[in-house]
Amino acid sequence: MDIMGIDGITYGADDFEKCKAFFKDWGLQLESESDSKLEYSTLNGCRVNVVKIATADLPPPIEEGPTLREVVWGVSSNQVLERLGEKLADVPGFRKDVQSVACIDPIGISLRFQVTQKRDVELDCAQMNTWAHQPRKNAPSPVYERAQPIEVGHVVFFVKDLQATEEFYVQRLGFVPSDRYPGRGVFLRCDEQGGHHDLFLLQTPDAKVGLNHVAFTVRDIHEVFGGGMHIDRCGWETQLGPGRHPISSAYFWYFKNPAGGLIEYYADEDHLDAEWTPREFEPGPTRFAEWAVDGGLDGTTRRQKNAQGPDGKFLTDRK
Repeated sequence: MDIMGIDGITYGADDFEKCKAFFKDWGLQLESESDSKLEYSTLNGCRVNVVKIATADLPPPIEEGPTLREVVWGVSSNQVLERLGEKLADVPGFRKDVQSVACIDPIGISLRFQVTQKRDVELDCAQMNTWAHQPRKNAPSPVYERAQPIEVGHVVFFVKDLQATEEFYVQRLGFVPSDRYPGRGVFLRCDEQGGHHDLFLLQTPDAKVGLNHVAFTVRDIHEVFGGGMHIDRCGWETQLGPGRHPISSAYFWYFKNPAGGLIEYYADEDHLDAEWTPREFEPGPTRFAEWAVDGGLDGTTRRQKNAQGPDGKFLTDRK
């Protein structure tokens, strides 16, 4: 495996107080803080930076307002870094130093590659009992009061030229297509063996360019629910969810992010290898979500937003 996943991201934003409150509620660890930068980490050491838009060395934006400015991809060795340097030497924005290689992709987003700084983590995760297998015995599934994201799992961008952008990631960087909306979108993973996608590229009819969302991996479906309800209790707005993607099989919950775009908790995505054959899908609501709650769940009543909550200790208790 050469490119191992996302090692870090950098947002450009201005409302630091709002961003600081949001990412604390989101479950990230604040590592450092200054007047121009907030630096966070996930459980496995993936970095999330929020930098003031006016900062001189902040990478250029792909759209107006708060948005993602840089994606850092972790690689397995210095040898891989050297090979990437050779492949990217003629790409706009190319830079190379002892520790990293950088360039600008066809979207306009700044990319940087470094030997991964993420660490392995061992976590207790829920086991699911099915008709065929019952691995969880004499133990209930967990209930989470909030989430602690493990890593940044994938990013999603709107692109102007889907074909050119896909060719860049596949031919220059070795990404592998997982599934497609022909002419409209492609799911890409870093390596033949791995999660369903590390990057999703989406071309809209008006060919806009920008950030759609950043997704954070959590342990299991129960942490998607628990984390989402905590975020709701903190007063942040759901965009869609919870729900389940039929294409990647992942459970999701999307929120509006003051640092730019949307932000997602997700878990239980498909894992693929070299034997997988990419599928093609016609875009549509049922392709995006097998099921989804519009407006989210109320973190206090644990019911759908604006729905009447129970008024007794049990569902059968009625006033």
